[in-house]
Amino acid sequence: MYAEERQQAIADLVARHGRVSVTDVAERYDVTAETVRRDLALLERLGHVRRVHGGAVPATALTMSEPGLAERENTRAGHKDRIAAAAANFLPGAGGSIILDAGTTTSRIAAILPSETDVTVATNSVPIAARLAGIGSIHLHLIGGRVRGTTQAAVGPEALRFLDILNVDVAFIGTNALTIEHGLSTPDADEAAVKRAMVQRADRVVVVADSSKIGRRHLLSFAPLEAVDVLVTDTDLADTDRERLTEHGIEVVTA
Repeated sequence: MYAEERQQAIADLVARHGRVSVTDVAERYDVTAETVRRDLALLERLGHVRRVHGGAVPATALTMSEPGLAERENTRAGHKDRIAAAAANFLPGAGGSIILDAGTTTSRIAAILPSETDVTVATNSVPIAARLAGIGSIHLHLIGGRVRGTTQAAVGPEALRFLDILNVDVAFIGTNALTIEHGLSTPDADEAAVKRAMVQRADRVVVVADSSKIGRRHLLSFAPLEAVDVLVTDTDLADTDRERLTEHGIEVVTA
């Protein structure tokens, strides 16, 4: 493979997976790590990638844009279905309590809750609340506040006041992005504040995020990695990312 072909292939990998590591690329194309670093340096100068510690992410990895709920619902849908199924293994026993953060993966957890589940659920998601409201065995609390049209999530002072008096066994949290350095992040300040409060009010924090989120950064960090107990993601997660996350004390589950 010529250098130009390899560089194009690397750029395609970054675009597809959201991140590549120097080690994985070197093994994939049977070249030295130094060769990969030179390739990444060139791709960065051309504006195709942004180099980070140990690899590269898309040049647009730090962004304030946020797709709407309908668009995100159909993105990597199969991955999200499998992540939700695996995350359900972390539900507390009968009589337990959970927070379901607003999001397209957390909504899939709500969809597969058994109808006889004896659990208390607090959520700031209008769609999740609507889905669970008719299940008699679930004790549902809708966290109120201003509803963001983009995510259909309740945010603002009312939501924060409710969360301030709450404590649950498990919080299932979605995130727009996750890096070692920046933690969990999202582009909206109100959404970040609510997510931060949810993380703080749970005995156990389970983050559900497909692997395309790993290595990306959004403007506002709402939790450091140290606050995360479990990450449930998909099998496209790079081995180097899994190792680094595990080193930070996170249980990583792939589905």
